[in-house]
Amino acid sequence: MPDAETRTVASTPALLASLDPLLREWLPRQRWFAGKGRPVTGFSLVAATELLPCTARLGLVHVLLRAHQPEVPAPAAPEHPGDCYQLLIGVREALPPRLAPALIGHVRQGPLTGRTVYDALYDTRPAEVVLEALRSRARVGGLRFERDPEQEIRAGLAPRLMTAEQSNSSVVYGDTFILKLLRRIVPGVHPDLELPLALARAGCPRVPAPTAWMVADLAGETWVLGVLQPYLQGAADGWELALRELAKGEDFAAEARELGRATAEVHTALAAALPTVTLGRGHLERMAAQMTERLDHAVRAVPALLPYAPGLRSAYTALGSLAAEGRTWTAQRVHGDLHLGQCLRSPSGQWSLIDFEGEPAKPLAERRLPQPPARDIAGMLRSFDYAAHAADAPPPGWAATCRAAYCTGYAQVSGVDPRTDPVLLRACETDKAVYEVVYEARHRPDWLPVPLSAARRLAASEPA
Repeated sequence: MPDAETRTVASTPALLASLDPLLREWLPRQRWFAGKGRPVTGFSLVAATELLPCTARLGLVHVLLRAHQPEVPAPAAPEHPGDCYQLLIGVREALPPRLAPALIGHVRQGPLTGRTVYDALYDTRPAEVVLEALRSRARVGGLRFERDPEQEIRAGLAPRLMTAEQSNSSVVYGDTFILKLLRRIVPGVHPDLELPLALARAGCPRVPAPTAWMVADLAGETWVLGVLQPYLQGAADGWELALRELAKGEDFAAEARELGRATAEVHTALAAALPTVTLGRGHLERMAAQMTERLDHAVRAVPALLPYAPGLRSAYTALGSLAAEGRTWTAQRVHGDLHLGQCLRSPSGQWSLIDFEGEPAKPLAERRLPQPPARDIAGMLRSFDYAAHAADAPPPGWAATCRAAYCTGYAQVSGVDPRTDPVLLRACETDKAVYEVVYEARHRPDWLPVPLSAARRLAASEPA
């Protein structure tokens, strides 16, 4: 590897000219590209760093690239400031057949003219370079690779790219570690590193402790790029497990109860490790107003929600009424996007929670705000509903049984059953269902009946 001083590729128009026409075609096709439906009008290079020299037989460039898009696909639309994406670009004379799915394109201009560029995470050698940088705590240009000195990273672990993720990319190393590489990145403290580190310090066994992490120091700000954690070999994610049990007609209540216990353990540890706040009347009235605003937007976007809007709005009105009476709640750091797919059960039966990124569409500052734990609980309750609807013939009452068992398990650890606070829980679940209605209408219309069914049920609920 070259010295750090030689690793930073000049952020010149020439380098961008090599990549621009190819990335305009390739980037919008990636599952993790957030700006689908809007044309890319241009790129700006935030940083480019050589991890393997591009003049060699195999080059590797780490690229942070901002993609500029209009807010809506209209000529007069204002320009979006541009999401920043992390790319690991491999450079070869030609790609071997095994790397055909990774092809970005053949460069016809600029300093990489005549070379072939591709998504390097598909390739063994570039993935090994990243792990070695983490193992050795390398510093390359503006990139900094850090690790927990108490955890060992063995050299020579064989990498393989996982293909199931949507918003990021993951590489498994020898069934020992998994590297989650964030694709859309923002500067600042990232919850996907911050919260697992806090839980590790608190001794919480429910979340794999970060082994190493990768950051960029740019213009006085730190950008978290990726996190390496132990790989839970043989673990099944909760969504797959629930669907498997549903297909067999098996009860899932025992697993749901254990999952409730795991959630409560994580919430308890987070409340002990990080500051909590009391939500008084002003906070709660703003929360209810924001929920109402999201509902109004959803009704305009998805007219099928209109018949349920008055009933749904009553959930938020009830929350605001309790706030006006002087009721308060405690808020703390939470998972932020909890559902069955964010939970892993090991072969021993132990449940773990993963992916503390929160909802990627929300600003980072909002994702780091303390929230009532009911936010996470509502997300999991909605996930049981989704699983039941995904099955061909779910047993009657399957979702309701799971929801009850999950709350029971949560109460066994926390001492507080979420169902004893029905106004807050209903408001949070309603807010989640409204979000799901808009998401499914835009991205998965076939799934729209699932949150609409929940909206009908929640609208008919009596305000407590």
